[in-house]
Amino acid sequence: MSDMIKILFFTRQSKLNKDGLIPIYIRITVNGRRFETTTSKYVNPTQWSNVAMATIGKSKESKELNNFLQSLRSKALNIQTRLINMATPITIDEFSKQWNNVKEKPKMLLEIFRQHNEQVNALIGSQYSSATWRRYVTSHDHTLHFLQYKYGLSDISVDKIKYEFITDYEFWLKSIRKCNHNSTIKYLTNFKKIINICLKNSWIDKNPFVGFKMTKKEVERPFLSQEELIILATKQFTMPRIDQIRDVFLFCCYTGLAYVDICKLKRSEIVIGVDGEKWIFTHRQKTETSSRIPLLPPALKLIEKYKDSPECIIKDRLFPVLSNQKMNLYLKEIADACGINKNFTTHTARHTFATTVTLTNGVPIETVSKMLGHKNLKTTQHYAKILDLKVSEDMKVLRSKFKSGLEAESNL
Repeated sequence: MSDMIKILFFTRQSKLNKDGLIPIYIRITVNGRRFETTTSKYVNPTQWSNVAMATIGKSKESKELNNFLQSLRSKALNIQTRLINMATPITIDEFSKQWNNVKEKPKMLLEIFRQHNEQVNALIGSQYSSATWRRYVTSHDHTLHFLQYKYGLSDISVDKIKYEFITDYEFWLKSIRKCNHNSTIKYLTNFKKIINICLKNSWIDKNPFVGFKMTKKEVERPFLSQEELIILATKQFTMPRIDQIRDVFLFCCYTGLAYVDICKLKRSEIVIGVDGEKWIFTHRQKTETSSRIPLLPPALKLIEKYKDSPECIIKDRLFPVLSNQKMNLYLKEIADACGINKNFTTHTARHTFATTVTLTNGVPIETVSKMLGHKNLKTTQHYAKILDLKVSEDMKVLRSKFKSGLEAESNL
């Protein structure tokens, strides 16, 4: 292996001391840049060879000095080898740190986490949503509380994160924080992103997540049946606020919009589509994907109901929408009033659109996925798994074919 550094020993005549000796220096050159320092050794000018970069004397002292200079040469070459083995670029700055044994300040886990979250916050609206930022902030806080609980620390060096740390963190989230399995996996997924940042920057050598399973459990998502949807739509409410919340929920059932998307839906996003009918042209805030949804008659009727709402006109919104927390609170009252024994939330409307309104009525899953703004068809497929009614309807067609075939055979 050819040397990537150049090593030079030299003296300075101008530094002659009172004993008539001159100091010996070592110079390391990397890509044209120099690092030089004293060897702390002195030599008689008449016994120094610039060509050999060594003393030419035969005395014991001369031999010991040359051996010392050779040890400095070996030290420089060993640093070169170490940097190569570490896959670290050989620069004069890095060489200087290694020569002087300057240890870098250890990278701290939560400091990196906070820097990441600050970057996410700065990109809200362009690359991330505020909800994503809040999830990372919550993940940071959980990690901090785990460190305090387990180790009595407010931060930890990233090179201390091992597989045991991950499994202990998982147990803490489930046992102390009382998170369910899927929520635990979400927090660990956020934490894993920070670990990946450390890996890419070579702040840690091994991935502590290797061998750790990150599989979510399949969860049955509640949705309203056709009968329940009719009951909800025809129920008369005396309180305007309750009536308003029911209408917003129904609109989401007929369009598949998530709560965060119905909140920001503008009147200008209702446009005429390729078929001459009214469509919603919007972007999902969660995935930043386009979502184009043809409006069904019940949805158009609800839009008409609120076209003169002062609140909607002032805010340029399609519907007056309360906070998600208040919506979910009132939806429980609405469910009780309608005799619907399901604990549904604003997100239930999105599931109802995917199942009862579209897939059950024969809309292809690819079309449903497009309207929901899903990036991956697999995200939509979990809705199809729970449609026993659709399976039943499909099998009726198959049964009728078999029945017709058997009747034809019997008539032969």
